[in-house]
Parts: sequence; structure tokens; C-alpha cells
Amino acid sequence: MSTLAKKTTVLFDPEKYKRLKRIARVQGRTVGELIRESVEIRFGLASVEERLAAVESLGEMSLPAGTWEEMEEETIKGATT
Repeated sequence: MSTLAKKTTVLFDPEKYKRLKRIARVQGRTVGELIRESVEIRFGLASVEERLAAVESLGEMSLPAGTWEEMEEETIKGATT
């Protein structure tokens, strides 16, 4: 992560903050890290390197997929029903 240079204050209602703290604890992260990651995802602020790493990660997944013909048939079937 790059050096952090700016600071802001974000206010949450107590229940939301409690939930964020719980999520952060379970993931072994800070609330700040969760918020920064959320902002990057929501507003597309990830760097080119981060985006390429995400694409590589997706490419390495072993996901079930049919043949081109099977997938095309499923697409047509879904569009016409």
C-alpha cells in the first residue's frame, strides 16, 4: 500500500460501526482498511497494477463452464424464456 497522506473523519451510527469492527476483526484488518478498500472498489480507484492482479486472480480460478456451444444455447434459452 502506498504512503497515506490525507486524513478524513467518517461518522457511522453505533450499530454500523460495531458491525464494521466485527468484520475487521474477523478479517484481521482495521476499519480504515475496510473503508479504503470499499472506496477503491465503489469508485474504481484501484491502480492499474491492482486491476491486473485481480484479472490474473480471476484467470487462475477453476470455474465450471460448458463448451462455447453449450453456453450459447443457455444464453439463447435464457433470453427467450
